[in-house]
Amino acid sequence: MQSPLPVRDGVNATRLRLPDEGPWDTAMDYMMHRWGHIDPQGIEDRFDAGEIVGEGGIPLHRGTRLEDHTFIWYYRTLPPETRLPVELNILHQDEHILVVDKPHFLPTTPGGTYIQESALVRLRNQLDLPDLIPMHRLDRMTAGILLLSTNPETRGKYQVLFEKRQVQKAYECVSAAEPAAGHPAVDFPVVVRNRMTKSRSYLLAEVIDGEPNAETRIDLLRTFDGAGAGDRAAAGAGGLGLYRLEPHSGKTHQLRVHMASLGLGILHDSFYPELLDKAPDDYTKPLQLLARGIRFVDPITKKPVEYRSRLQLSEVR
Repeated sequence: MQSPLPVRDGVNATRLRLPDEGPWDTAMDYMMHRWGHIDPQGIEDRFDAGEIVGEGGIPLHRGTRLEDHTFIWYYRTLPPETRLPVELNILHQDEHILVVDKPHFLPTTPGGTYIQESALVRLRNQLDLPDLIPMHRLDRMTAGILLLSTNPETRGKYQVLFEKRQVQKAYECVSAAEPAAGHPAVDFPVVVRNRMTKSRSYLLAEVIDGEPNAETRIDLLRTFDGAGAGDRAAAGAGGLGLYRLEPHSGKTHQLRVHMASLGLGILHDSFYPELLDKAPDDYTKPLQLLARGIRFVDPITKKPVEYRSRLQLSEVR
């Protein structure tokens, strides 16, 4: 559903669905119920200023009845954010797409405590492209190639490529050269297939019984000395390995889960195979996972294209 409010400071207006019924007479009553304990005066001021709107951009007022609107839109009050000490690099830009190298620690889209400090909002503001939309996502801790659409009129052509799995992605990661104790040796290349699920209420993705919905081809490119890595994955493992990962599906945390299932948890991964206590970001130890490249037949030019990251994993020797 199209927002009647434009993007402001790189951030979309928030959409709220009003309940069909309840003990609230007005839309403002309901918003006070939801957020009045945080900023009641701010809610009243927004209604008085006409900054809360319904479909078609119709401003709401204090007396607007609950049943008059199904959806309303408003701008959130954004808390101040400390700029993350990482930078985006633009690799390609034309009238249809933007390709960037996303650094570790920067989320793809706004969420949680990261709003202005997300790749999408930074790029919208930097390039003055309020209609910019990512075509896929990278985890906050994953670096590498990120493709975004700059043109709403051609956006659907690129979205279809991802929906039909006509985009080939390649990743690289660093892990132990040999599986952890208790895991069998691996004959590379290997294909890992299983069924994965992830609840919004739980940090970790899980492997469950059932028809596989996640598949990754994994190959060991080379091994090297892991001295100085300072990570549990390298301890006693006889060095480190550089791996190529080719996902044939796009489940949340898929590559991290599949590597951990082989006893080859990715270096500096605080989630898999073991969830570690939350700690401040350590910019000296980024997750050693990189989206190295992306390939597809461009739906506009009809020609095959490939974009490759210029970043390097810090632990590769």
